[in-house]
Amino acid sequence: MPAYRNDEGILVGKVEPCRMVDLPEHNDPRGNLCVVEAGKEIKFDIKRVYYLYDLPATTIRGAHGHRNLEQLIIAVHGKFDITVDDGQYRDRFHLDNPSRGLYVGPMVWRNLINFSPGAVGLVLASTHYDEADYYREYADFQRDARKL
Repeated sequence: MPAYRNDEGILVGKVEPCRMVDLPEHNDPRGNLCVVEAGKEIKFDIKRVYYLYDLPATTIRGAHGHRNLEQLIIAVHGKFDITVDDGQYRDRFHLDNPSRGLYVGPMVWRNLINFSPGAVGLVLASTHYDEADYYREYADFQRDARKL
């Protein structure tokens, strides 16, 4: 299924562009180090970084979509699942390795679920926080996603 490209050439509104990204690892006797660089592992500039922690196993985080935001989501400790939904198709990704992240593009609804004890999720985002970029109601998201 072809995906739609916005004015910046970014794939939007389809589950298809959501993909796992392998991050370069550097291992030596002192431990492991992973690197994420804008323009290399991810194609967007990082404007915001935040992390989720102390998450009850039954909680649901996310539960929204974005009009323009791109993200790379990494389970830096523990594990959790992410469901992605473009208004027509759904997929599920399991994050359990800090050297792999999930790229989620614009116009994709996401839910973060099934957190293991002590899980920590790191999110690298392409824009600063902008409430106008959010879809908080699934029906509104689905209406606009169907137009793509």
